[in-house]
Amino acid sequence: MDLSAIALQGVQQADTQLEAAATRIATFGAAPSDRAAFDTIDLSAEMVALLSAKQLASVNLQTFRTAGEISKSLINVMA
Repeated sequence: MDLSAIALQGVQQADTQLEAAATRIATFGAAPSDRAAFDTIDLSAEMVALLSAKQLASVNLQTFRTAGEISKSLINVMA
């Protein structure tokens, strides 16, 4: 199990989640092709999505740092 790869995948997932929420917020009020979806956005849900993406990125970056520390400790033990 490669912790660095798992952490990197988590950061990429956070980036995707952040980009999706930001796009939904940024396109709010734009004239869509069907007028029914013109003013439908839940800002509370989008804010939760943004905060969730931030937390997900933070946790995975800490996992990445911890993986580096584990590797460093393992090298020191073997040396």
